[in-house]
Amino acid sequence: MTQTLADPLAARDHARAQGGTVVESMPVLPPVADDLPGGVDAADLVWEETIAAGGYATRRLSRGSRLRLIDLDGDACASLLVFNAEMPTERLNVADTVKIQWNAYLGAGKLLLSDMGRVLFSILEDDAGTHDTFCGTSNAATNVAKYGEGRNSGAFPNGRDRFLLGAAKHGLNRRDVHPCVTLFKGAKIEADGTITPQVGPFAPGRSVVLRAEMDVIVVIANVPHVLDPRGEWSVTPLRATAWRGPVTAEDDPVRNATPEGLRAFTNVEDYFRR
Repeated sequence: MTQTLADPLAARDHARAQGGTVVESMPVLPPVADDLPGGVDAADLVWEETIAAGGYATRRLSRGSRLRLIDLDGDACASLLVFNAEMPTERLNVADTVKIQWNAYLGAGKLLLSDMGRVLFSILEDDAGTHDTFCGTSNAATNVAKYGEGRNSGAFPNGRDRFLLGAAKHGLNRRDVHPCVTLFKGAKIEADGTITPQVGPFAPGRSVVLRAEMDVIVVIANVPHVLDPRGEWSVTPLRATAWRGPVTAEDDPVRNATPEGLRAFTNVEDYFRR
Protein backbone atom coordinates (compact mmCIF):
# COMPACT_ATOMS: atom_id res chain seq x y z
CA MET A 1 0.00 0.00 0.00
CA THR A 2 2.80 2.45 0.90
CA GLN A 3 4.46 1.84 -2.47
CA THR A 4 1.15 2.37 -4.28
CA LEU A 5 0.46 5.63 -2.48
CA ALA A 6 3.95 6.89 -3.34
CA ASP A 7 2.70 7.19 -6.93
CA PRO A 8 0.53 10.37 -7.11
CA LEU A 9 -1.81 8.94 -9.73
CA ALA A 10 -2.26 5.70 -7.79
CA ALA A 11 -2.84 7.72 -4.62
CA ARG A 12 -5.48 9.76 -6.43
CA ASP A 13 -7.25 6.63 -7.64
CA HIS A 14 -7.13 5.13 -4.16
CA ALA A 15 -8.60 8.31 -2.64
CA ARG A 16 -11.38 8.47 -5.23
CA ALA A 17 -12.25 4.85 -4.58
CA GLN A 18 -13.18 5.80 -1.04
CA GLY A 19 -16.08 7.93 -2.32
CA GLY A 20 -19.38 6.80 -0.87
CA THR A 21 -17.75 5.09 2.11
CA VAL A 22 -19.88 5.48 5.25
CA VAL A 23 -18.48 5.13 8.75
CA GLU A 24 -20.20 5.35 12.11
CA SER A 25 -18.98 8.83 13.00
CA MET A 26 -19.28 11.41 10.25
CA PRO A 27 -21.53 14.20 8.97
CA VAL A 28 -24.36 13.13 6.66
CA LEU A 29 -24.35 15.33 3.54
CA PRO A 30 -26.90 16.36 2.57
CA PRO A 31 -28.43 15.84 6.01
CA VAL A 32 -31.01 13.06 6.25
CA ALA A 33 -32.82 11.71 9.32
CA ASP A 34 -35.80 9.37 9.59
CA ASP A 35 -36.75 10.26 13.17
CA LEU A 36 -37.52 13.98 13.05
CA PRO A 37 -40.28 15.15 15.39
CA GLY A 38 -43.79 15.39 14.03
CA GLY A 39 -44.41 18.57 12.08
CA VAL A 40 -40.76 19.06 11.14
CA ASP A 41 -40.24 19.15 7.37
CA ALA A 42 -37.27 17.17 6.12
CA ALA A 43 -36.32 20.22 4.04
CA ASP A 44 -35.65 22.11 7.28
CA LEU A 45 -32.97 19.66 8.42
CA VAL A 46 -29.59 21.46 8.49
CA TRP A 47 -27.26 19.16 10.43
CA GLU A 48 -26.98 15.42 10.93
CA GLU A 49 -23.74 14.08 12.37
CA THR A 50 -22.45 11.38 14.67
CA ILE A 51 -19.55 12.71 16.72
CA ALA A 52 -16.96 10.05 17.46
CA ALA A 53 -15.71 9.12 20.89
CA GLY A 54 -13.00 11.71 21.47
CA GLY A 55 -14.23 13.80 18.56
CA TYR A 56 -15.58 17.28 18.15
CA ALA A 57 -18.03 19.11 15.90
CA THR A 58 -19.10 22.66 15.25
CA ARG A 59 -21.91 24.41 13.45
CA ARG A 60 -23.45 27.82 12.94
CA LEU A 61 -27.18 27.69 13.65
CA SER A 62 -29.75 30.37 12.92
CA ARG A 63 -32.14 31.83 15.48
CA GLY A 64 -35.04 29.45 16.09
CA SER A 65 -33.10 26.31 15.13
CA ARG A 66 -33.51 23.22 17.27
CA LEU A 67 -30.48 21.13 18.20
CA ARG A 68 -31.10 17.58 19.39
CA LEU A 69 -28.25 15.67 21.01
CA ILE A 70 -28.55 11.93 21.64
CA ASP A 71 -26.28 9.85 23.86
CA LEU A 72 -26.34 6.85 21.56
CA ASP A 73 -24.71 4.22 23.80
CA GLY A 74 -25.02 5.73 27.26
CA ASP A 75 -21.47 7.03 27.75
CA ALA A 76 -21.29 10.21 25.65
CA CYS A 77 -20.17 13.46 27.24
CA ALA A 78 -21.16 16.60 25.32
CA SER A 79 -19.27 19.69 26.45
CA LEU A 80 -20.49 22.87 24.74
CA LEU A 81 -19.08 26.26 23.87
CA VAL A 82 -21.61 28.76 22.48
CA PHE A 83 -20.98 32.11 20.75
CA ASN A 84 -23.12 34.86 19.27
CA ALA A 85 -22.42 34.09 15.60
CA GLU A 86 -22.64 37.74 14.59
CA MET A 87 -20.33 38.97 17.37
CA PRO A 88 -18.35 36.07 18.89
CA THR A 89 -16.97 38.25 21.67
CA GLU A 90 -20.37 37.57 23.21
CA ARG A 91 -20.36 34.00 24.42
CA LEU A 92 -21.74 31.57 26.97
CA ASN A 93 -21.25 32.70 30.55
CA VAL A 94 -21.61 29.71 32.85
CA ALA A 95 -21.45 31.79 36.03
CA ASP A 96 -24.34 34.00 34.89
CA THR A 97 -26.25 30.96 33.64
CA VAL A 98 -26.17 29.62 37.20
CA LYS A 99 -26.50 32.89 39.12
CA ILE A 100 -29.31 34.53 37.17
CA GLN A 101 -31.47 31.38 37.25
CA TRP A 102 -30.77 30.69 40.95
CA ASN A 103 -30.02 27.12 39.95
CA ALA A 104 -26.88 25.26 38.90
CA TYR A 105 -28.63 22.14 37.62
CA LEU A 106 -29.70 22.27 33.99
CA GLY A 107 -32.85 20.65 32.63
CA ALA A 108 -35.95 21.35 30.57
CA GLY A 109 -36.94 25.01 30.80
CA LYS A 110 -33.45 26.21 31.75
CA LEU A 111 -31.43 28.72 29.73
CA LEU A 112 -27.82 29.08 28.56
CA LEU A 113 -27.03 32.77 29.00
CA SER A 114 -24.40 34.99 27.44
CA ASP A 115 -22.09 37.48 29.12
CA MET A 116 -24.39 40.20 27.73
CA GLY A 117 -27.45 38.95 29.61
CA ARG A 118 -29.08 37.36 26.56
CA VAL A 119 -30.31 33.81 25.95
CA LEU A 120 -28.16 31.80 23.56
CA PHE A 121 -29.97 28.47 23.93
CA SER A 122 -33.02 27.34 25.87
CA ILE A 123 -33.49 23.70 26.83
CA LEU A 124 -36.83 22.47 25.51
CA GLU A 125 -36.58 18.77 26.34
CA ASP A 126 -34.33 16.70 28.57
CA ASP A 127 -34.66 13.06 29.53
CA ALA A 128 -31.08 12.75 30.77
CA GLY A 129 -31.05 14.87 33.93
CA THR A 130 -27.30 14.61 34.48
CA HIS A 131 -25.52 17.77 33.36
CA ASP A 132 -22.63 19.85 34.69
CA THR A 133 -22.10 23.59 35.12
CA PHE A 134 -19.26 23.25 37.64
CA CYS A 135 -16.26 21.36 36.35
CA GLY A 136 -15.50 22.43 32.79
CA THR A 137 -13.62 20.05 30.55
CA SER A 138 -10.27 18.27 30.51
CA ASN A 139 -6.98 19.70 29.26
CA ALA A 140 -3.67 18.17 28.24
CA ALA A 141 -2.27 18.26 31.78
CA THR A 142 -5.27 16.54 33.38
CA ASN A 143 -5.20 13.80 30.75
CA VAL A 144 -1.46 13.25 31.10
CA ALA A 145 -1.86 12.94 34.86
CA LYS A 146 -4.74 10.48 34.58
CA TYR A 147 -4.15 8.54 31.36
CA GLY A 148 -0.48 9.19 30.61
CA GLU A 149 -1.34 10.96 27.36
CA GLY A 150 -3.26 14.13 26.50
CA ARG A 151 -2.20 15.32 23.04
CA ASN A 152 -4.79 16.27 20.46
CA SER A 153 -3.27 13.73 18.10
CA GLY A 154 -2.84 11.06 20.75
CA ALA A 155 -5.02 8.21 21.94
CA PHE A 156 -6.66 10.25 24.72
CA PRO A 157 -7.49 13.74 23.37
CA ASN A 158 -8.61 16.39 25.82
CA GLY A 159 -11.62 18.68 25.72
CA ARG A 160 -9.86 22.03 25.71
CA ASP A 161 -7.78 21.19 22.64
CA ARG A 162 -10.84 19.74 20.90
CA PHE A 163 -12.58 23.05 21.57
CA LEU A 164 -9.61 24.89 20.09
CA LEU A 165 -9.91 22.93 16.84
CA GLY A 166 -13.63 23.66 16.59
CA ALA A 167 -13.25 27.35 17.43
CA ALA A 168 -10.48 27.76 14.86
CA LYS A 169 -12.91 26.83 12.09
CA HIS A 170 -14.68 30.14 12.83
CA GLY A 171 -11.54 32.26 13.03
CA LEU A 172 -11.38 32.04 16.82
CA ASN A 173 -8.34 31.09 18.87
CA ARG A 174 -7.17 29.88 22.26
CA ARG A 175 -8.32 32.96 24.15
CA ASP A 176 -11.87 32.32 22.86
CA VAL A 177 -12.10 28.90 24.51
CA HIS A 178 -14.26 29.82 27.49
CA PRO A 179 -15.78 27.78 30.36
CA CYS A 180 -18.27 25.24 29.07
CA VAL A 181 -21.36 23.38 30.15
CA THR A 182 -21.45 19.61 29.84
CA LEU A 183 -24.51 17.56 28.93
CA PHE A 184 -25.15 13.87 29.74
CA LYS A 185 -22.47 13.76 32.45
CA GLY A 186 -23.23 15.55 35.70
CA ALA A 187 -21.74 16.86 38.90
CA LYS A 188 -23.63 17.18 42.17
CA ILE A 189 -22.55 19.45 45.01
CA GLU A 190 -23.03 17.77 48.38
CA ALA A 191 -23.93 19.62 51.60
CA ASP A 192 -20.28 19.63 52.69
CA GLY A 193 -19.14 21.07 49.35
CA THR A 194 -17.89 17.79 47.93
CA ILE A 195 -18.34 17.38 44.17
CA THR A 196 -19.86 14.02 43.27
CA PRO A 197 -19.52 13.18 39.55
CA GLN A 198 -22.52 11.58 37.84
CA VAL A 199 -20.87 9.87 34.90
CA GLY A 200 -22.65 6.54 34.38
CA PRO A 201 -22.53 4.83 32.02
CA PHE A 202 -26.27 5.33 31.60
CA ALA A 203 -29.03 3.79 29.50
CA PRO A 204 -28.50 4.45 25.79
CA GLY A 205 -30.64 6.87 23.84
CA ARG A 206 -31.01 9.73 26.33
CA SER A 207 -31.57 13.05 24.56
CA VAL A 208 -31.62 16.82 25.00
CA VAL A 209 -33.30 19.33 22.66
CA LEU A 210 -32.10 22.94 22.67
CA ARG A 211 -33.55 25.96 20.86
CA ALA A 212 -31.22 28.66 19.51
CA GLU A 213 -32.48 32.04 20.68
CA MET A 214 -29.85 33.92 18.67
CA ASP A 215 -27.72 33.10 15.64
CA VAL A 216 -25.11 30.98 17.36
CA ILE A 217 -21.89 29.10 16.84
CA VAL A 218 -21.83 25.90 18.87
CA VAL A 219 -18.71 23.81 19.42
CA ILE A 220 -19.12 20.33 20.92
CA ALA A 221 -16.34 18.17 22.39
CA ASN A 222 -17.17 14.53 23.13
CA VAL A 223 -14.48 13.45 25.60
CA PRO A 224 -14.60 11.85 29.07
CA HIS A 225 -15.75 14.06 31.95
CA VAL A 226 -12.80 15.61 33.73
CA LEU A 227 -13.87 14.00 37.04
CA ASP A 228 -14.71 10.58 35.62
CA PRO A 229 -13.43 8.23 38.35
CA ARG A 230 -12.79 5.34 35.98
CA GLY A 231 -9.15 4.62 35.30
CA GLU A 232 -9.71 3.98 31.62
CA TRP A 233 -10.46 6.69 29.06
CA SER A 234 -14.12 5.94 28.29
CA VAL A 235 -16.62 7.77 26.06
CA THR A 236 -19.02 6.70 23.29
CA PRO A 237 -20.47 8.40 20.17
CA LEU A 238 -22.85 11.34 20.31
CA ARG A 239 -25.45 12.17 17.67
CA ALA A 240 -26.28 15.77 16.69
CA THR A 241 -29.34 16.71 14.62
CA ALA A 242 -30.49 20.27 13.93
CA TRP A 243 -33.40 21.73 12.01
CA ARG A 244 -34.80 25.18 11.33
CA GLY A 245 -37.71 26.27 13.50
CA PRO A 246 -39.78 29.32 14.46
CA VAL A 247 -38.42 32.11 16.60
CA THR A 248 -39.69 32.02 20.19
CA ALA A 249 -43.14 33.61 20.52
CA GLU A 250 -44.08 36.15 23.18
CA ASP A 251 -46.38 33.64 24.90
CA ASP A 252 -43.75 30.87 24.98
CA PRO A 253 -43.80 29.14 28.41
CA VAL A 254 -40.01 28.93 28.67
CA ARG A 255 -39.69 32.64 27.86
CA ASN A 256 -42.19 33.57 30.55
CA ALA A 257 -41.28 31.05 33.24
CA THR A 258 -39.34 33.46 35.48
CA PRO A 259 -38.76 37.23 35.69
CA GLU A 260 -35.04 36.71 35.19
CA GLY A 261 -35.57 34.57 32.11
CA LEU A 262 -38.07 37.00 30.65
CA ARG A 263 -35.57 39.82 31.01
CA ALA A 264 -32.93 37.76 29.16
CA PHE A 265 -35.38 37.06 26.32
CA THR A 266 -36.32 40.74 26.23
CA ASN A 267 -32.64 41.56 25.85
CA VAL A 268 -32.51 39.20 22.85
CA GLU A 269 -35.55 40.83 21.27
CA ASP A 270 -34.02 44.28 21.77
CA TYR A 271 -30.83 43.06 20.06
CA PHE A 272 -32.75 41.96 16.98
CA ARG A 273 -34.82 45.15 16.94
CA ARG A 274 -31.85 47.14 15.69
